[in-house]
Amino acid sequence: MHELSIAMSIVDLVEEEMAVRGVEVEAVHVKVGLLSGVVKDALLTSYEMACMQTPLEGSRLVIEEVPILVDCPNCKVRRPVLSMQWFCCSECGTPTAEVVEGKELIVTALELRQ
Repeated sequence: MHELSIAMSIVDLVEEEMAVRGVEVEAVHVKVGLLSGVVKDALLTSYEMACMQTPLEGSRLVIEEVPILVDCPNCKVRRPVLSMQWFCCSECGTPTAEVVEGKELIVTALELRQ
């Protein structure tokens, strides 16, 4: 389960930020693309385990799932795909390999305790 190593990396990153800024964190917000290879439920469980006996214990992980968007060479517009197995424009059906969103795995925000 590689989600545990991802969760541990998130905890390490946030702990560094907490030490630099001298703050306590209530929640960590992340964006996870559908093509990132990360299973949402596994990451949530792994985050809880990674936070044990750290300053982040009891904090929440808030995951925003990012859909797959491609640049359609025919429409000249970014469009979602209809299937993860068939990378075609959802409007005109033109095949494309130009993925512009959906691979993300980034920490986007921290909610601080008051």
